[in-house]
Amino acid sequence: MVQDAAEHVPSPSAAEPRHGGYTRFELELEFVQCLANPWYLNFLATQKLLDEPSFVAYLEYLQYFSKPEYAKFLMYPGPTLKSLELLQQERFRQDILSPDTMSRMIEEGVKASTAGIVPNGHPTEAQLSVDD
Repeated sequence: MVQDAAEHVPSPSAAEPRHGGYTRFELELEFVQCLANPWYLNFLATQKLLDEPSFVAYLEYLQYFSKPEYAKFLMYPGPTLKSLELLQQERFRQDILSPDTMSRMIEEGVKASTAGIVPNGHPTEAQLSVDD
């Protein structure tokens, strides 16, 4: 199925038909980037969308964003692609309903986004020696 989906991957092209003023690629890019938000994943789960085979197949199709030629368009590729990968697992699609799972994802995202930031804005002695 992934093989078939890969054959229909849109290319970001000016000649592509528009839907509401946007290309299919632009719409899919906007949607896939929303998947980096644990609150949004929880919302999709509460709406039962993650239980629908057609929606799960669409998530599988969106895996094309993991290819470098498409990942370069993602604003936050790490969390976006990780969420897309997790959504391929039925267990995760069930677990994201849990506030605990959502909270862990938020915590991990904050830790990852603030790693290496020094509270006073000045590099530590260890960071200075690594940069030399």
